[in-house]
Amino acid sequence: MSNFSSWRLAKLNKRFGLKRKDDTPVESPWQNTNSILSEHDLFFLRKMQGMLKNNIFFWNEIELIQNFIGPIFSWIGFNSENSNIFNERTFQAVVDGEELKGEPDAMIASGHDEPEKPFFCFHEYKKEVDSDGDPAGQCLAAMLAAQEINEYKYPVYGIYVVGQNWYFVVLKGKEYHISAAYSAVSDEIFEIYQRLLWLKDTILGWIAAEMENEK
Repeated sequence: MSNFSSWRLAKLNKRFGLKRKDDTPVESPWQNTNSILSEHDLFFLRKMQGMLKNNIFFWNEIELIQNFIGPIFSWIGFNSENSNIFNERTFQAVVDGEELKGEPDAMIASGHDEPEKPFFCFHEYKKEVDSDGDPAGQCLAAMLAAQEINEYKYPVYGIYVVGQNWYFVVLKGKEYHISAAYSAVSDEIFEIYQRLLWLKDTILGWIAAEMENEK
């Protein structure tokens, strides 16, 4: 058994035969977002961005999550009758004979009280690469496990955050894409938010369809 935190991107590529793509390996990549943000959304995002700008060089990882990342996810609202956002919950799966296990900082999964099938994994780090591992590798390891649990029915999405920079990841089968960095202290914060809105609609739609098929 290996923990998500022990994986680096190069090691994942070699062990599981993964291929990094310049473009997303799915038909409807989440780059194509054009949600019109409300005045309430814009006010909230500017307020959160102001806090980030004042504290980004002083907050530790927990403070960044509690004061900036967490409120944004809560504002969007990823919970429903059949889904929720879960923090530091353990899940595991066997992928190509390798048992992967860990506790991502957050995941969106079906199930209201306990996570069932994860569709999205989130990791936050202070440094791009440090002694604890590389953030892209750890995020992708969790996504591989999530994909196995979901029986490869859907692409799996992920995000890792390094300070002010957000990276968006999509995995389908053996192919994955990692976006360029989006800075939350620039106007890119609005695109970050739009992508999260798209993610919410997409994942909640999948979960609703799963519930309907089980009837």
